[in-house]
Parts: sequence; structure tokens; C-alpha cells
Amino acid sequence: MRISPRHPRYASLTVRAHLADAGRAGLVVPEGLIAHGRGEAFDYFLGERTTPGARKAERVAAEWLLAARHAVVSVNGNVAALASREVARLARAVPGLDVEVNLFHRTGRRVRLVAEALRAAGVGRVLGLRPSATIPRLPSDRAKVDRDGIFDADVCLIPLEDGDRTEALQALGKRVISVDLNPLSRTSQAADLPVVDEVRRALTAIAREAERWPGASRPPRLRAFDRRSALAEALATIGENLTRSARRRPRGRPRTRAARRRSRGTAGRTRRTP
Repeated sequence: MRISPRHPRYASLTVRAHLADAGRAGLVVPEGLIAHGRGEAFDYFLGERTTPGARKAERVAAEWLLAARHAVVSVNGNVAALASREVARLARAVPGLDVEVNLFHRTGRRVRLVAEALRAAGVGRVLGLRPSATIPRLPSDRAKVDRDGIFDADVCLIPLEDGDRTEALQALGKRVISVDLNPLSRTSQAADLPVVDEVRRALTAIAREAERWPGASRPPRLRAFDRRSALAEALATIGENLTRSARRRPRGRPRTRAARRRSRGTAGRTRRTP
């Protein structure tokens, strides 16, 4: 299907078409398409832009990744389809950052497709192809991880993922950075550092912040982050945008000539006093 660049939702429709193609190829599962639609709705509410609170979270996320002993970014099908190039840029910007495939709907074919998408985008080393460790108390294939990757990490960046794995990683003593457009999701609510932004905007911004650090220098520590304030700011932005939209006068349909004549006739009548 050809999408005209003149269409007012050209960018959004292009992404949807790309995800649909990725779904037909097996990289993205149908459940992933549903998840994308839900996230896109929240992006509407946020104004389809990076909020000031998200920019602050992205700056701190870059510092956490640089200051970590061992940082890992986890990649699922949607992230691979949407943001493989952004993941590759982030891996270049953060020395020692590992990239690991982790899937809820895991098959050998999907693992290969995700790895191929990442390598084609420029990621040199992809972990998670042959899991060698298991996250305790996590009853899904997301528990299957690489012992030299997520299992060993102290900071995990998990874009577009679910809340149960966030909590399971935290139970192992790991700091979790999430990227999720829904500030009410279990992932956002549980993460140590929730980034409420669209995944491509977020990963690009985090990489850009990391690139500003000179040479091999690193932040001295993982500085504190007020996650409650970050989530409150995102919810406040959504509330303000919805209120502004509700107050905006809707455009009415053009009236027909007959309707205009009726309106003029009604306005010209003299109201009788009972």
C-alpha cells in the first residue's frame, strides 16, 4: 500500500505499515501490534512530543548506563522492528553496553529475526541467542537470559516490556530503566527510572546525552531519581492536554442553504408575549 506523504498522519501510518510488514515476516507477533496501538494512544495524550520530565529522565538514564558496572539493553520484537538503529547508536555511545534478545513469545525463528535486525542496524555483538541462566520466579520465556548479559547486569534498560520482569529483575538487585508511553503501566510504576516517551525518541535522546560525555569518562555514581515526580509530571501533561482539547470548540459541519434560510427565518420572527 502506498501512503501519500501529504497525509496528515503520514509518519504514524508509515510506522504502522512497517510493523504490519514485520508481523507478516514473523519479527512482530499480533500481540505486539496491539501493544503498539495502545502506546500510540498515550502518545496522542502526551502531544506526540518529548515532555520536559521525559527529557530529564533521559539525561539521568544516560548517566546510569555510563556509571553502571555492567549495563544491558533488552530487545524484543517491537523494539527490533521500530528502533534497531537507535539501539545500535546507543550501544556505540555507551562503552561496554550489551544488547540482548529477550522475548515473551519466544521461538528460535523470532530470536534469529531479532538478532538479524540488530546486526543489520550495526550492533556487533548480540546476546540471548542461547540462554544460559534463568530469572527466578518469572513464569514465562522472559526468564530465559544470558548469564553474561542480563543475569550479570547491575543496570537493565528494558524498552516496551512488562511489569512482572521489571519486578523480577529488581528482586535480583538490578536497577531497571523502562521506556513506556503509559505512565500507569506496571512497568512504569515499578521501574526505578521510568522514561515516559516514544521508544525511538527516548533511545535517540539517551544516546545523545551519553555522547556528550567526553572520551571514556563516566559519571561517578548512579544519582538519585525521583520516579514518583516523573510519573506525576507525565500524568499532569496528559490531563492538561485532554482538558485543553475538551475546551476547544469543535468545528461544525457546513450548513446547507435550507438550514441557513431556516435560521434566518427564525431570527426574524417576533416572539409573542403570552
